[in-house]
Amino acid sequence: MILAAGLGTRLKPFTDEHPKALFESEGTTLLEHSLRHLRNHGITEVIINVHHFPDQILQFLELNGNFGMRIAISDETDMLLETGGGLKKAAWFFADCDAFAVRNVDVITSLDLTAMIRMHLAAKPLATLAVRKRATARYFLFDEKMRLSGWINKRTGEQRIRRLKKRLTPLAFSGIQVMSPGIFPLITETEKFSLTNLYVRLCEDHVIQGYEDRSPLWKDAGSSNYQSDTLA
Repeated sequence: MILAAGLGTRLKPFTDEHPKALFESEGTTLLEHSLRHLRNHGITEVIINVHHFPDQILQFLELNGNFGMRIAISDETDMLLETGGGLKKAAWFFADCDAFAVRNVDVITSLDLTAMIRMHLAAKPLATLAVRKRATARYFLFDEKMRLSGWINKRTGEQRIRRLKKRLTPLAFSGIQVMSPGIFPLITETEKFSLTNLYVRLCEDHVIQGYEDRSPLWKDAGSSNYQSDTLA
């Protein structure tokens, strides 16, 4: 799934008249970057959630022949559901799979998604989160086995610890996760809610695993002055 329904307020004025998914980075739209990343790792069936200027996204996909992929649309025109609500609405798409990937449209990365999926299928956690050592305000907190234990906002001091451990390592989310369909019966939240809040709620009783993202390229292109973390 590609999460593409956000308003993209950090990309104004472009997003005053266009969806953020069609913002270009290095001459290629964010949506195409996302689709090619998935396709490069053998994923050819994708659902995209839309809200802001959805017709432009549909036209873009049609003009490009869906990039040779099977693409479904989850329409959030009436209500923007945030990341968790968007996933819940699209649950029908994942009925017949062992695992599925979800990525933010505004992430540009060279993450080895194949290796991440392989680890997820072997370990069988409820979800596997790509996380990275980089500076940010908000972090997931992991124990010594890379099991999610909480969340912290270092700017505000807010923290939510679900599993008390002597040592917790803060790591920044890379915007990509792999999940098992077994997560859907555990979702009690309704309408708008974030995946972050869902993970923090579930991690006390279920395994949410971290996967350290050491890829040479990672960019948050959701801002015209996007954060880049490119390794030499």
